[in-house]
Amino acid sequence: MNTMMKKDHNASNSRRMRGVLAGSLILVLLLAVAIFWILPDGDSRLPASADAEHAEAEEHAGEEEHEEGEEEDIVRLVSSELEEFGVELRTAGPGEMHIEKTYPGEIRVNEDRYAHVTPRVTGVVESVRATLGQLVRAGETMAVLESRELADLKSEYLASIERVDLALANFKREERLFEKKISSEQEYLETKQALAETRIAQRSAAQKLHALGLSESYIDQLPAEPEASLTRYPLAAPFDGTVIEKHITQGEALEADADAFEVADLSSVWADFSIYQEDMGLIQEGQTVLVSSGNITDRGTISYVRPIVGEDTRTALARVVLQNPERKWRPGMFVNGSIAIDATDVSIVIPKSALQTIDDNTVVFVQEADGFVPRPVLVGTENSDQVAIRGGLTAGEVYVASGGFALKSQLQKSEMSAGHGH
Repeated sequence: MNTMMKKDHNASNSRRMRGVLAGSLILVLLLAVAIFWILPDGDSRLPASADAEHAEAEEHAGEEEHEEGEEEDIVRLVSSELEEFGVELRTAGPGEMHIEKTYPGEIRVNEDRYAHVTPRVTGVVESVRATLGQLVRAGETMAVLESRELADLKSEYLASIERVDLALANFKREERLFEKKISSEQEYLETKQALAETRIAQRSAAQKLHALGLSESYIDQLPAEPEASLTRYPLAAPFDGTVIEKHITQGEALEADADAFEVADLSSVWADFSIYQEDMGLIQEGQTVLVSSGNITDRGTISYVRPIVGEDTRTALARVVLQNPERKWRPGMFVNGSIAIDATDVSIVIPKSALQTIDDNTVVFVQEADGFVPRPVLVGTENSDQVAIRGGLTAGEVYVASGGFALKSQLQKSEMSAGHGH
């Protein structure tokens, strides 16, 4: 009996152990499946069909982004906009590259349009009307002097007018008497001679006033002026110009040769350049010069080359006359002058105005079917306004020679708009 009970108890324990082992095995398998499902490299990824659709969507999105990026790098403008922005188109091709040398220079007053204003008579300054920097017109009164010397000359002229009038009246009377055989021919000729002499004296008195700088119209009005004005001498501007120096004050006594004002017509100036001794054979009249100072540039032609070398500087002088209507060139400015002394042929040459900088890259806007594209280029030798292209642009392509900055601005606006859209 005891033996049978012991066997049943052992069988029961054996079944319990097998159940525990089976349960543990199931737990291990479930844990392994769970870990495999969670890991990124496991079979937890989408099914094959979903995975393919996802990959296709990503590829399509990449293509859209690529196309959008390409669209942002194109500037589309119509003909009216090209004209509005001042865009000039040219065809790339071979050309002549100028070889230049640069010389230092200085802007000077055009001495052909420069004057010292002097009174020409002694006197005391009654009033001063012109100031430094003022624009004056030809004949405009810059100052007024009181001069006894001038009063004497004006009185002499006025007296000569009276004498001419009197001599003319005597001559006409003697002429009538002579025609009636009342007066002799001798008396007639004497009055005629007296009239001629008074007229000569009048012309001499008028010439003295002209020598003082008084105009014909001013002299003609003298007989109608009050006596108090006879001492007044108007100091007039010789031509249209700017007062650049003033050496006169009210109440000051001036001599006839005193330098009262300096007037210069700054609508044109001289640019004088120092030419090195060894280069004198390369420089001649008629050559074109690019004059520059900072951002200010202009072109002119050499009008004069001094044929001797300065003893102190050992340089010669080359002069360019620059038109200066906007007064951008000021006497005293230091400038550089680039002069083409030779030329060489290159396969692709474009103006420097065609170059633009985008993202630290030197580019040229090239015309393509859809618009203008910024094309990176490799530049070679250059001068003041030309550059040789070694790569990125081929002969026959149409590019933007000037006005590229406007296209660059349009491109940047498009990129900013696209950025805000994201």
